Amino acid sequence: MGSRKTRREFLKASALAGAGFWVAGRRTFGQTTSPSEKLGVAVIGVSGQGHWNLGQVAGPEAAEICNIVALCDVDENKAAEARQRFPKARFYADFRKMFAQKDIDAVLIATPDHTHAAAALPALRLGKHVYCEKPLAHTVYEVQLMREAAAKAKVVTQMGTQIHSRNNYRRVVEVIQSGGIGAVREVHVWVEREWGGQDRPSEMPPVPPGLDYDVWLGPAPHRPYHPAYLPERWRGWWDFGGGTLADMACHYMDLPHWALDLRHPVTIEAEGPPVHPESCPIWLIVKFQYPARGKMPPVLLTWYNGKRRPNYFQEGKLPKWGDGVLFVGEKGMLLADYDRHVLLPEKDFADYKRPEPYIPESIGHHLEWLEACKSGEKTTCNFDYSGALAQTVLLGNVAYRSGKKITWDAKRQKITNTRDADKFVDLPRRKGWELG
Repeated sequence: MGSRKTRREFLKASALAGAGFWVAGRRTFGQTTSPSEKLGVAVIGVSGQGHWNLGQVAGPEAAEICNIVALCDVDENKAAEARQRFPKARFYADFRKMFAQKDIDAVLIATPDHTHAAAALPALRLGKHVYCEKPLAHTVYEVQLMREAAAKAKVVTQMGTQIHSRNNYRRVVEVIQSGGIGAVREVHVWVEREWGGQDRPSEMPPVPPGLDYDVWLGPAPHRPYHPAYLPERWRGWWDFGGGTLADMACHYMDLPHWALDLRHPVTIEAEGPPVHPESCPIWLIVKFQYPARGKMPPVLLTWYNGKRRPNYFQEGKLPKWGDGVLFVGEKGMLLADYDRHVLLPEKDFADYKRPEPYIPESIGHHLEWLEACKSGEKTTCNFDYSGALAQTVLLGNVAYRSGKKITWDAKRQKITNTRDADKFVDLPRRKGWELG
């Protein structure tokens, strides 16, 4: 009982911690279990990242809160380990059939991006709590549908930006929000990873035994099976993913969104190699312009992937560093990654006194969701907060593919300056995979 009380106190204290935290107080969300009952959790996608997620919702602490009642994966061979570990859980190859199971209270989705919305929307409309991997959905439109469905159902949601729950991000947010480097008008985010840059393969190898390839394709246009698409490599193809931007930006751009209370950019422009009709760019630079927020000034956030980086590195103003985030303030700079951060120039901050920590430590990204499913309280990366972040990220690809600087009206969910980009805000779906 003592540990459970600590978790509840964490969630309530989080409401006082600033941007990125909310709390609903008493139970006002749709509730499918009583406080004494365990949640019935279904996991869609149980290999790769899904295997790790499954471990998180089936660990010792999580086991006090939930039971794994359903498993779903298109590949019977890759699902074998999970099925052996949870023999009482019903197994499905097609998640569309899974939702008839009555004892499911919450759903964790760890499939490729192009099937996120197809799995999440039925769950939300049935009143199930949902944890969904980043970038929440494949298109800007799908993210909006998920945000609206979650709000209507009043269920507990969480996007899989697990780094949000680490202490380093909390300390960075505290420094920025306390004015440690002054007002911030400029942010740079970069990741060296490369996805894409390929032509469609011409070979037509047989579909491996045990793989339901048609279900894996889901709403995407049909194409012959090839190992260039799965597993994992789907991220480099427009029909299934969104390249490095969609893969990694929700993790790294989460930090400035949280620290600076960013929501929706008003303009987005991108540059990269010539647009390929099939595959994503191996490098990309995107500029997101955000408006002022109260007393905080406008912010220009620039994203880089591939071998591109801010000029500050070439100018010798930054130390040797891997992927990261750079806040440029009136009093100095803050450079961060997942687990460390430094104030620059270091000599100017030798006597800097950090603010007393005020953002509580997380009980864990998945435990936070599970506990909130029981208590009705909101999570730190619920679909309202994380949906705005995901839409921002996906709009970067919209700007790149359209070849235009776009102006985004978030309230109307509309690009207002050109119609050339509209076809990338959402994508066609195969018959039988309509979102309703």
